[in-house]
Amino acid sequence: MTPQSETSTILRVADLNERKPHQFDFPLTEQQCHAISQELDIISLKKARFKGSLSAKGKRDWQLTADLGATVQQACVVTLKPVTTRIDSPVSRRFVPEDQITQTDDEDSVEIEINPDDTLEPLEQEIDLLAVFIESLALELPIYPKAEGANLEVASFTEPGQAPMTDDDAKPFAGLASLRDKLQKGH
Repeated sequence: MTPQSETSTILRVADLNERKPHQFDFPLTEQQCHAISQELDIISLKKARFKGSLSAKGKRDWQLTADLGATVQQACVVTLKPVTTRIDSPVSRRFVPEDQITQTDDEDSVEIEINPDDTLEPLEQEIDLLAVFIESLALELPIYPKAEGANLEVASFTEPGQAPMTDDDAKPFAGLASLRDKLQKGH
């Protein structure tokens, strides 16, 4: 069996040395960046790199500590023009046996998450570093990227000859308030 290369993105847990951290450092290829861009529905991904280590913790746990770096381009939510963002973020994951993440009361019950630690991942036979990179990048992407100077303007659409509906008209109790006011004036 050949040892894992230092740049391999899929690590077999059985092949990892429990006494020595496994260091990894891989810049993503142009093909990987293109595929990830399509998967995450972003315009482009450049200068993507994932560097860190994977260490044994206790008898069965593994700790991943890494730095994610990437330059992403997304469409502006207002103008659809490209918005470029540099992301440099620490990544931490703890791979543990599944029974440490979920617990069941009996055979008829549904599994319930009992640990609010969002760094926990189920330990499987392999750890896919590229999958950890993609998930971490997706969590770091700006939710509503906006180009500099882009402003969302108010637009109103209605039938000819009708008054356009306003935000106040859409409020559920606006009609009741005006009815209350009319009733109070009538007495």
